[in-house]
Amino acid sequence: MPEVQARRRLRGRIRALSVLAPVGSFAGKGTLRVLRVLAQDGAGDDARLELMCGYESYERVN
Repeated sequence: MPEVQARRRLRGRIRALSVLAPVGSFAGKGTLRVLRVLAQDGAGDDARLELMCGYESYERVN
């Protein structure tokens, strides 16, 4: 799911958002997508969530 769409659906419940990227100088290409959702505190609808995101592809930057 695209990150923007996930943030809209989970409004008020997101505690953190991290973007995974390769080591080195790379630029993300394409859509930023949610790769994993982790529950932080609580359970069910009260849980605070962490979104781990990544781009569709990466291009080396010189």
